[in-house]
Amino acid sequence: MNHMDDLPPLILVVDDEENFREIFRTKLTAAGFRVETAVNGAEGVQKAKQLKPKLVLMDVKMPVMDGAAAALALREDPETRNVKVAFLTSLGDPRADMRPVDDAFSKDFGADQYLKKTDDLDMLAGKVKALLG
Repeated sequence: MNHMDDLPPLILVVDDEENFREIFRTKLTAAGFRVETAVNGAEGVQKAKQLKPKLVLMDVKMPVMDGAAAALALREDPETRNVKVAFLTSLGDPRADMRPVDDAFSKDFGADQYLKKTDDLDMLAGKVKALLG
């Protein structure tokens, strides 16, 4: 029996906005998860390889490497191919040139779901639990 099996699921929160990282860390920790964070897609990919989280909550719009590129990188690497990814998105994004983050966008980039940052945090915690089955 692996002692890791006794630990709660690890979630990696990748977001360049510190307040979002802290809000999600607090809420998900309270919901019974372990939480690690990364500040951009490149760091997120590196930490996902190292930590093997059950789920990566990935902001889409980030410097260095955006969430879509990071999600593709995770899917293309055999070590992280099976890690679940959910995009975090702010609705009402003014960038008209950007595809809306929706189910089709998520599937194209290998994400399992997308969550709106504006959603009620209890609802988000519930969606995360559902994603992890």
